[in-house]
Amino acid sequence: MQNLQINLLAVVVAGTATFALGGLWYSPFLFGRAWVAALGLTPEQVAERRKSAGTAYAVTLLCWLVMAGALSVLIHRIGITTTPGGIKLAVLCWLGFAATVGLSLHMFSQRQLAVFLIDTSYQLTSLLVMGAILTRWQ
Repeated sequence: MQNLQINLLAVVVAGTATFALGGLWYSPFLFGRAWVAALGLTPEQVAERRKSAGTAYAVTLLCWLVMAGALSVLIHRIGITTTPGGIKLAVLCWLGFAATVGLSLHMFSQRQLAVFLIDTSYQLTSLLVMGAILTRWQ
């Protein structure tokens, strides 16, 4: 990938912003209560999961950083230079990859539809945030 000028700081900011958005998204202020209820978790189960959540948070942050890097590469390889272009690419990536994989997994998970809707809307919002950051800060 010669001549690929990726702004690593933008990638870190985009990935970290998405991670932070997840903290808000799954908090009681937004969709946390509905998500926990749809999963059928008891307060005791939630408390137990929180005890070992450090590794999950670290892996999640790493995943968002990798996704931001991959999206940045796509933005540069395709030649997108505007925020609307970055947002359109984000929607395409969400629809073509995240939503389809998520729906396929959901069909076999025997979970409530609300879990899929909360998760996939977070993924869409995250990609939109990343697309906007990465195209505005090239």
